[in-house]
Amino acid sequence: MNAPDNRDDSTVATVAGAGAGPVTRLTLPASADDLARLQLGGVVYLDGVIYTAREGVYKRVVEDGAPLPVDLPALSRVNFHCSPAAARDASGEYRVGGVTATASFRFAKWMRAWFALSSANIIIGKGGMRAQDYADYFVPAGAVYLTTVGYGSGALLGRGIVRVRDVFWADELGSAQALWVFEVADFGPFLVESDLAGNSLFELHSREVNTRIDALYAGLKAPAMRRFGETDNRQDELFQATEDGGD
Repeated sequence: MNAPDNRDDSTVATVAGAGAGPVTRLTLPASADDLARLQLGGVVYLDGVIYTAREGVYKRVVEDGAPLPVDLPALSRVNFHCSPAAARDASGEYRVGGVTATASFRFAKWMRAWFALSSANIIIGKGGMRAQDYADYFVPAGAVYLTTVGYGSGALLGRGIVRVRDVFWADELGSAQALWVFEVADFGPFLVESDLAGNSLFELHSREVNTRIDALYAGLKAPAMRRFGETDNRQDELFQATEDGGD
């Protein structure tokens, strides 16, 4: 389907150019056929109901065995890894000024169980996950991953939240970790980072870069000075992921 008519043409063109793929508008819940038509690098906008869930919810449900506070499979199959900037207005209703997507790779250990409990088929977040996580968790669940576009898009995404339908566990987990339920329209843009076959946009591009990078640096002298921990060995581990890493 075409991009939403009320989007600024220059914004859509820039995002589409970055992804080099088609622009799709999905009415939720998305069917398996809808997801099968998505192409890596394509731009996606969403209309319907989504919810937020991240480590606080995952620990509470998957590890502690708390029942879901709402029938998620019937309500929505779209899980956004984010923290909303929400506040009550004069009428007591919540208004969301923006959302901050968080890095999804930190949540891999909960995904198999979460897919089984929630029936989610779209995960939205920042930065994607490992290719092996897609193969192990997403493909069996018939799910895809959509990534936010760059930094500073939180306010833009906030404009796509029509209203807060509900919020659960805000007192217990805090606003950032609570399970929020949003009605959204023209919600995006997002890029298709993984498809139903488990292919990863980031992995494919990283592979292309890595095939040329050795030749690019061939013949250069070793640096005379190094910062603490700096290495030019591409096999060295640069960082170790932890479950409570930063956003």
